Amino acid sequence: MQTQLTPEYRATPEGREAEAIVRKCVHCGFCTATCPTYQLLGDELDGPRGRIYLIKQVLEGATPTRKTQQHLDRCLTCRNCESTCPSGVQYGQLIDIGRQLVEDKVPRPLGERALRWLLKEGLPSPLFAPALRLGRALRPLLPAALRAKVPPAQSAGAWPTRTHARKVLLLAGCVQPALLPNIHAATARVLDAAGLQTVRAPEAGCCGAVKFHLNDQEGGKAQMRANIDAWWPWIAPEGEEGGQGGQGRVEAIVVNASGCGLMVKEYGHHLRNDPAYVDKAARISALARDLSELLPDLVPRLQPRMQDASPARAALYAYHPPCTLQHGQQLRDVVETQLAALGLRLQRAPAEAHLCCGSAGTYALLEPHTAQTLRDRKIGQLQTLQPAAILSANVGCITHLQSGTELPVRHWVELLDECLS
Repeated sequence: MQTQLTPEYRATPEGREAEAIVRKCVHCGFCTATCPTYQLLGDELDGPRGRIYLIKQVLEGATPTRKTQQHLDRCLTCRNCESTCPSGVQYGQLIDIGRQLVEDKVPRPLGERALRWLLKEGLPSPLFAPALRLGRALRPLLPAALRAKVPPAQSAGAWPTRTHARKVLLLAGCVQPALLPNIHAATARVLDAAGLQTVRAPEAGCCGAVKFHLNDQEGGKAQMRANIDAWWPWIAPEGEEGGQGGQGRVEAIVVNASGCGLMVKEYGHHLRNDPAYVDKAARISALARDLSELLPDLVPRLQPRMQDASPARAALYAYHPPCTLQHGQQLRDVVETQLAALGLRLQRAPAEAHLCCGSAGTYALLEPHTAQTLRDRKIGQLQTLQPAAILSANVGCITHLQSGTELPVRHWVELLDECLS
């Protein structure tokens, strides 16, 4: 696709990056066949190809409008289009740039600004946990739609206390420790059973995705730098001042929320123009692993511990692979294949397993109608399997799906933890 950037954007790294991405697009339309919002709305401008045209027009000097902003807002950033694009268009990076360009030129209504500010400042805040506790106390009084967003309190169980020579860092994140604390505890127990010690850096927090994808990209980058600083003593090269060295070093940064994992794996890209952090960010990204990527190493170590898992082995579980896992990180079939080696039966939905469930970070709160339509469509497909439970790999997907079904919705590591214990 030919482009003629205005001098305003040709002079910026973001403009040049966007131009390079747009030029890869051959407007073949393969992306529209797998775009959830295009499938629902049937509008070319609510599909990847149409949104690329809108961003191209802005880069070439067209004045963006409120309509431009809304079409870009409706994108789930599921990256399904990247999985089907024959030209390798990096649409996820382009939509982030396009949204920021439009955000700088199109003022939002006051109500939208307030909600987006509350989400980007509130979700990563230390105040989120006490606010959630208050919401749970008032849960019976809340409207049904809001009550569905406040899951009941969950017990996390004990954190393992053994030490091991092999160590991994675990990203705590922002909302997961308060919403679903058992996911972290179950992760630590499973890793402990396989001979790995889980380490947490107290200073590390939100991965930066919430702010970054709400167009506060500088705020998101500040959180990335804070995490790098918190993790650096554990991963610094041998001999570097401040490094742990020896037994203190970790072999990976493990993330059990696929949305956060995708963001951490892209730290190197987002901070590539920061001379103080470019090398550190690249090292962080190289060490980042989704929890499922450890399974080939874990499974042989866990097999002797599975003797008493007969009830779990007899059941069928529906598995929903998050978009950030199968399209963003390009990790497919790992969880199902590896857990099958332990005797657990996981099966994807018989149709539309590639489509988004509608969670997409804060999308479910900003675009509730589309999010709920996609959620119900996804649950309908999963329930045809008549599963004992629905399993996934991202806190957002889990809470979003649970708000629409009585079936238990859990992280796959929680099932594995129960089998081992």
